[in-house]
Amino acid sequence: MDIPRIFNITESAHRIHDPFTPEKIATLGAALRLETGTRVLDLGSGSGEMLCTWAHDYGVIGAGIDMSQLFTEQAKLRAEELGVADQVEFIHGDAAGYVSDDKAGVAACLGATWIAGGVVGTIELLAQSLRTGGIILIGEPYWRQLPPTEDVAKGCLADSISDFLMLPELLASFGHLDYDVVEMVLADQDGWDRYEAAKWLTMRRWLEANPDDELAKDVRAKLTSEPSRYAAYTREYLGWGVFALMTR
Repeated sequence: MDIPRIFNITESAHRIHDPFTPEKIATLGAALRLETGTRVLDLGSGSGEMLCTWAHDYGVIGAGIDMSQLFTEQAKLRAEELGVADQVEFIHGDAAGYVSDDKAGVAACLGATWIAGGVVGTIELLAQSLRTGGIILIGEPYWRQLPPTEDVAKGCLADSISDFLMLPELLASFGHLDYDVVEMVLADQDGWDRYEAAKWLTMRRWLEANPDDELAKDVRAKLTSEPSRYAAYTREYLGWGVFALMTR
């Protein structure tokens, strides 16, 4: 079980696999007023940066589940590095359908709502692992400005304009599901740059070390095209944020 290999290549040097910076993760933890002993469940936990730093800074406990074997191993190493391996565990597995026996005070899925078919299904999934009065965290893209054409939306790696909402509509959609939005922390363009541009050096180094690999041609094509595509489309049109929800 693993994610497509191209992601393990392009994001192998990432600690955070979304447009958040360490400062944004810290801001989110402070905004949630995390307390020592709070249990956090993170579906699609990547390399574990959020869970590990919150365990270190706020004393939370919990678990992360991710399909990438590489990222899961990186998360375990990060927990050791920060001295929190006794507070958090990382499971290599499919987060789709995962329900924790231990109810969490915070149940999160940041940037991986495909695990349950979208935002609605992911909220329903996370709610099954949440204790009464707990908080759901959803990390999701939104349009900073509406793409003028479907081709522009595709340039942002969306299938169509309808894939994402503008921010006011996204916030309203949570209310339609009978949830209050109680906090939000939004990525900025610097966060997008760190997420996207960091892939380019990783790809270049990988190509130098693996010129005969079967994916070398694909990685070369991506390295050639991604800087201009990102600058023209994603950076201008696509936002991303983490939204904290509590059931009404």
